[in-house]
Amino acid sequence: MLRHSTLDTPIGPFTVITTKGGVVRASGFTTDVPELMRLVHADLKDRTEADDDVGPVRAAVRDYFAGDLTALDGVPVEHKSSGAFMTVAWDVMRHIKPGAPVTYTRYADLAGRPSAVRGAASACARNAIALILPCHRVLRTDGSLGGYRWGLPIKSWLLAHEATP
Repeated sequence: MLRHSTLDTPIGPFTVITTKGGVVRASGFTTDVPELMRLVHADLKDRTEADDDVGPVRAAVRDYFAGDLTALDGVPVEHKSSGAFMTVAWDVMRHIKPGAPVTYTRYADLAGRPSAVRGAASACARNAIALILPCHRVLRTDGSLGGYRWGLPIKSWLLAHEATP
């Protein structure tokens, strides 16, 4: 059984889906739990129920929005992909620092496949664990925002929040 809870943030509701032990399987700026569950790999899906006890992610999200930009670093996550590059790319994504966004080209390079720029973009697009796996920190080569599942105003707000010392 999975648990879900929606947290209030300065930019709107943020819903997390976790295991009973508090490991995050999906998160995003939405209240639509079925939408989030569609992002979870089939092998990691289970029934979900509303429960405010979602583990350490609740306090970490609160602390992040209060200004502790590293608060999400220790939140446990569980994701699965059908491809090795995607798994590596998601792990690398976790290490992109706040206030230091990278381009898709640089992200592909960090993931060990410099020519896999489209693969890097796909890793961002298929990221089920928004904010905690910070795909919002990946930009187009020209420095523009590119896409973001939860909307460019949210991506822009997050990047501005992280750029503030």
